[in-house]
Parts: sequence; structure tokens; C-alpha cells
Amino acid sequence: MTGGDQTAPSPQDGLAAIGLMSSAMLIIPLMDIIAKYLSASLPPLEVTFGRFFFQLVVCVGFALIAGKARGLRSKRPAINFLRGTLLALASLFFFTAVKFMPVATAISIFFIEPMILTILAAIFLKERFGIKRLAAIAVGLAGALLILRPSFTEVGPAALLPLCTATFFAFYLLLNRRYAGADGLLAIQFSAGLAGSLLLGTALLIGSLLGFSDFSYITPASGEIGLMAIIGLISFAGHGLVVMAFQRGEASLLAPLQYLEIVSATLFGYLVFSDFPDLMTWIGITLIVASGLYIAHRERVRA
Repeated sequence: MTGGDQTAPSPQDGLAAIGLMSSAMLIIPLMDIIAKYLSASLPPLEVTFGRFFFQLVVCVGFALIAGKARGLRSKRPAINFLRGTLLALASLFFFTAVKFMPVATAISIFFIEPMILTILAAIFLKERFGIKRLAAIAVGLAGALLILRPSFTEVGPAALLPLCTATFFAFYLLLNRRYAGADGLLAIQFSAGLAGSLLLGTALLIGSLLGFSDFSYITPASGEIGLMAIIGLISFAGHGLVVMAFQRGEASLLAPLQYLEIVSATLFGYLVFSDFPDLMTWIGITLIVASGLYIAHRERVRA
């Protein structure tokens, strides 16, 4: 974090921030599309492990090439390891979800995360919220239920997996809010990659030894290894773009842009899998986005 004497962002900074954030939101769903494609032949656990392993490789490689190896060192290793664990669990649930449902649907359900984060912040950080924000949370949850109702009929309990993703990711962001500015991007990326690789690699090893089909290692083809490497690269690049965006623009300006993920996920999902949300899903998406935008507005008013 910078000091209090930081100058206000210029209009050029704001435009650059919008461009960076929009780019991140448009490419990040590619990671989920590739994961859905790979889940047809590989267990989601193995795909998620590949995501964190290659994120770790890309992070270390970038640090060495850029001469920033010291930036990998964390000031709060335990907190960062916990953050990485939460992110790994969130990714595992999401990559499992997209195996059973369209990516756009899974992302739409996941976007109840701001509502969950608001509740968690009130419980753990003693942040207050009024009746208007409570109403926004209720509207967002109603939107999620509209999406879940047909999805649950089609895929069963797997439709609840994005809710698990949203919950773990909200805890991840809660730690980010609590320990904001403690470490730089490289340290956080390195810790997340290391924690995810260790946790998911251990689970994959145990699943293989016990013979659990959905948790056992399957030797991937060279093309599949390449696709997992691309997932790791997109993860590293996407986080980097988001961080650079927030360095140039205010959170209130950038937060609404996260909903561009739904647009790109719908487009890529249609092009690759011919998936397109039905009317009920679009109504649910509208309610979730509206409630999320209102919560972002209330955050700006609070600030």
C-alpha cells in the first residue's frame, strides 16, 4: 500500500485501469473453459493441481528472468499459505463444477461471493451494513436460487459447487482485506502456487494410492500438459493485470468490471461447447449483477 500523500489518479490512469481490468476479466474465463475441456479426460483434482503447479513455475520463472527473486519471499508465510489453501479449494470446487454445467452458469452462481464476503466481514471484521445492503444480499441470493433451480434439476448436487467456490473465495478475500499490503504480488502468487501444489498434490497422491477414480492420477498427454500450463499462465497473468489495474484506478471504478467475466464466459462457452444460458438463468444473472453493483456502490459511499 502507498502512503497517504499519493496523488489522485489522473483520467489517463483511470482509462488504463479500465483497460487492464477489462483484459483480465475477458481472459480469465479461458482458464475455466480449458479446465472444462480437460475434465472430460482428466480428474478435476488433477487439472486443479496442474493449474497451481504451473502457476508456481511461471511465477518463479518470471521472478528469475526479471531479477526479482527476492520478491518471492513472504513477510507472513503462514497467512499466505492459508490464502493459497483457500484459493486452491475454491478452484477445485469450481473446476469440478464446470465439468457438469456451463461455465457461464457456474460463474453466475459464483458471483454471490460479494454478498457472502459482506456477511463474513460483519462477523469477523465487525464491519456494519444496513438494511439496504441486506436487501441487496437477499436479491443476489434470489438470483442465485433462480439459476440453481433448473441447474439442480439437470446436474443434481453438483449445482451447489459454485456456492462452495464463492464461500472459500470470500474467506480468501477476507484475509486479503485483513492483511492488505503485507506482501507484494510475486510473494502472494508464489505462496498460492506452492500451497495449492502441496495440498492438491498430496490429495492426488492419496487418492491414487487408495484407488479413488475421481481423485487418481491419470498420465496426461503432451497436449493436455500444455493446456494445464496455459491455465497456470492465464492465472498468473490475470492476477497481474488485476493488481496493475488497482494500482492505477479506484476500487469503486473497477469492481463492476468483474461482471465482464459472464460476457466472455458465455461467448467462449457458446463457441467451444455450444452452451448458452436460458431465460431463467439470465434473469438470475441480472439480479446477481444488480445486487453486486449496488454493494460496490455502497462500498464507495462507505469509503
